[in-house]
Amino acid sequence: MPTTHDTAAHSSPNGVSTTGISANGGTANGVPASIMLELVDEDGNTIGTAEKLAAHQAPGQLHRAFSVFLFDESGRLLLQRRALGKYHSPGVWSNTCCGHPYPGEAPFAAAARRTYEELGVSPSLLAAAGTVRYNHPDPASGLVEQEYNHLFVGMVQAEPRPDPEEVEETAFVTAEELAERHAAAPFSAWFMTVLNAARPAVKELTGPTGGW
Repeated sequence: MPTTHDTAAHSSPNGVSTTGISANGGTANGVPASIMLELVDEDGNTIGTAEKLAAHQAPGQLHRAFSVFLFDESGRLLLQRRALGKYHSPGVWSNTCCGHPYPGEAPFAAAARRTYEELGVSPSLLAAAGTVRYNHPDPASGLVEQEYNHLFVGMVQAEPRPDPEEVEETAFVTAEELAERHAAAPFSAWFMTVLNAARPAVKELTGPTGGW
């Protein structure tokens, strides 16, 4: 699948750190370590790391991310509403799962891991669906999503068991139901960008009658 670009503005990564806090959220001197993200250039090449919150503070540092779209056997998309306690975009609807690989972690592995951590399900037939680079400020929090996002589509064949600290609620929707929900409820700033970029793979997975 081709790489696409949907970029409002580009800003050079800054504050690069390649040493220090561990990627897996360990501790140092009794103080919980911060989660580290992988910083990349405009071609997706790794150039360093940055702490998660710092990477999202304006103007944002370009970092690696992933987005997952899972469908049931009827071709309905699994959406999640982000938990109200999340520091970024709480309480809004978004795609099945999204997040950031740890430095050095393959995006595919991170996508499968995080989907299970958040929703209690393991994707089947998970496949890469290209990448998209974007810059989406979040007016509510003042944070900025400067992301080089790896897209994945697949199937879900078990009932979601969401982690309440991550997910407020879930819903399976058809393409028509998604359009109605999107018009009536708040969604993440990046949702339509990643969905539109993944549509060729979504259509291939769900077939010509799926409406996607």
